[in-house]
Amino acid sequence: MMDILIVGAGPVGLTMAAELARYGVGVRLIDRAPHATETSKALVVWSRTLELMDRMGCTQAFLDAGLRAPGASIRSGGRVLGNPRFDDIASAYNLALMIPQRDTERLLTAHLGSFGVAVERQVELVGFTEAADGVVARLRHADGREETVRTPWLIGCDGAHSTVRHGLGVAFEGSAQGDDWLLADVRLDGPAAPPPDEIATYLHRDGPFVIFPIPGGRARVIATVGKTDAAHPRPDPTLDDVQAFVDQRAGGGFRVSDPVWLTNFRINERKVTEYRRGRVFLAGDAAHIHSPAGGQGMNTGMQDAVNLAWKLAMVERGQAAEVLLDSYSPERSAVGDLVLRNAGRLTDMATLSNPAAQAARNLALRFLLGLHAIRDRMATQMSEIEIAYAGSPLSAGPGSGARWEPGAYAGPPPGTGGEPRFLLYGTDAARGAALTGRFPSLLEPTSRSTPDRSGLFIIRPDGYIGLSARQAAWDVAERYLQGLAKA
Repeated sequence: MMDILIVGAGPVGLTMAAELARYGVGVRLIDRAPHATETSKALVVWSRTLELMDRMGCTQAFLDAGLRAPGASIRSGGRVLGNPRFDDIASAYNLALMIPQRDTERLLTAHLGSFGVAVERQVELVGFTEAADGVVARLRHADGREETVRTPWLIGCDGAHSTVRHGLGVAFEGSAQGDDWLLADVRLDGPAAPPPDEIATYLHRDGPFVIFPIPGGRARVIATVGKTDAAHPRPDPTLDDVQAFVDQRAGGGFRVSDPVWLTNFRINERKVTEYRRGRVFLAGDAAHIHSPAGGQGMNTGMQDAVNLAWKLAMVERGQAAEVLLDSYSPERSAVGDLVLRNAGRLTDMATLSNPAAQAARNLALRFLLGLHAIRDRMATQMSEIEIAYAGSPLSAGPGSGARWEPGAYAGPPPGTGGEPRFLLYGTDAARGAALTGRFPSLLEPTSRSTPDRSGLFIIRPDGYIGLSARQAAWDVAERYLQGLAKA
């Protein structure tokens, strides 16, 4: 069996490689950079990603390294408009885990190493061609040596400037948001500083100012600094610039110090329409980039990787037909559309420039955030636990495509261990045993009891409902599995 080639060793590529390796599939993970990310970059790991890490086997390492944020605040000057809380998210991980991307990559690299796989650095993909049974890729090493390799599947996890996407000729449709933004990783001191475990957003007539807590007593600060002028790029901000924004937009009362990263950035909102073309796949920023509002970019990319990895593993191991892979692009493209839309709306709301519109926004937020249901809805949306695949080719029956509640697992999470299989839930143990015996490569050998005595469910290895049917509909379950079985 040839190794699957993964390009890009950020959080998405590391997740992809680790999941394939966990399932016994050979991988090569290459990255042209000489070392891993050294800055904080993406900061938040949300509830659904932590749940998926339970299957991966690395959740505790992240919890130990991160800072648990129980909530957020939305402010205007010295007034708090509302306090969305994460405590009521319907997950064991009802929090925002704040952890710098450099630590996310460090922990995922160690997790990948537990399967005997290391990142191959300063190795660059320079071109590829697809054949009927695989992909021929050309790689360039740091010393200039070129290598030609064959791989059954090529996966581009290589970011917004993806070589894989460019090689496919897939359009990256969208546009840039019109502002320049400041970013600073600093320390905050003073009586008016927000709590050190709270995400604080200050809405101001001149633009938003947001503070994200970081482990180790630091904080990430971002703010709009003015309209972009491509002919006159802004210099990197100084600490004095950051302090001026604190005084102006957050009302002062605290000081910034000890900067470790000061930069400007722009927000792009772009996405491909196809996440797969033949034997080549795209995931993470190679397929979708958007506003950091909501902190869902890295999480969405890592969930792209989890979604694809178990499907590729089942196909490569001969457990399922290749038709299983046809579900990846429609499932994850729909999620990408949703995340892009939600992040864009949050950014548009925060950057309103008309004074009347700003006043109306603040009044509406103060009212809406006073409603428990609205606060819960915001937290649930950010946590990504409501992501579902109702329109997927793999979803059949009422309620299919939804996340199977972790409280109903009745054992380890689906997809745990070294073999990816679907899980059968029902109450007729004898019929369940007959079905698992008929499809041993697709189903876990032991069925589990369902909390709903009238229901029969087939749960995917990533914990989503594939089939939802009446308890007596064993013929429906058999046809569902026959559609996935390798001939």
